[in-house]
Amino acid sequence: MKFAPLAALGLVCAAITAPAMAQSDTLPDAPMAAAFTIDTPIEALMADARAKAVVLASLPGIDQHPAYDQFKAISLKAVAPFSQGLITEDVLAKIAADLAAIK
Repeated sequence: MKFAPLAALGLVCAAITAPAMAQSDTLPDAPMAAAFTIDTPIEALMADARAKAVVLASLPGIDQHPAYDQFKAISLKAVAPFSQGLITEDVLAKIAADLAAIK
């Protein structure tokens, strides 16, 4: 049967292009994940007034640092090893807890 492979290909193409069923219509409401974490890029934290206040409480002036444009796309967790001891594990833990409290 020479047409069997073509028919199978047609079925695969139909399956790929068929609209997917919306997941939110079939699943119960799941709890929302924290909006901000220490893995969130710094510029995203600075763009939200609540998250910015949390970060600046522990790291005042980080958004005014001369190299801010160079590290703003990176998370606090990723920047910590390069902070010359400014961003410690304790500072990260405090910021993480405070960010988690944002509703």
